[in-house]
Amino acid sequence: MAGCPCGSGQTYDSCCEPFIAGRALPPTAEALMRSRYSAFTVKAIDYLYESRVADQRLGVNRSMLEKWANTVQWQELEIHSIEGDGPDEAEAMMEFSAHFRMEGRKLVHREIATFRREGERWYYVNGRLVAAAPGPEPVRVMAAAGRNDPCPCGSGRKFKKCCAAA
Repeated sequence: MAGCPCGSGQTYDSCCEPFIAGRALPPTAEALMRSRYSAFTVKAIDYLYESRVADQRLGVNRSMLEKWANTVQWQELEIHSIEGDGPDEAEAMMEFSAHFRMEGRKLVHREIATFRREGERWYYVNGRLVAAAPGPEPVRVMAAAGRNDPCPCGSGRKFKKCCAAA
């Protein structure tokens, strides 16, 4: 059996797959983060949408999520820090880096993400980009783009004329 894309050291079917398939709920914000990363790697767009808190779903462009998932080759998830992910917590913050390749380039998406527990279920709320430290590989930070921002898919066009138009 293949290792889970999230880097937990477990197999996919015993780690993130039960969450993505809807057979179980992630018990922690970290488990949700790992399963969302894995969902990008297996292109589980519905899970990415449903695991986002309801009041933040309106701004989600599903076709952009799908295009993003199909455009890159995910390499590694690196979790830098976690705050508030205890059993009695209702909110957590996590800093992570998602390493990927796109058009032959090594890139990094680094974010501080906020998660919220509603009842027994954790949800992704939003994220704030963090500048990655310079290193030997090219670094690019991807994010939800404003209409006039460059498109995060790397096309060089404005977001509104590229992925937002899809």
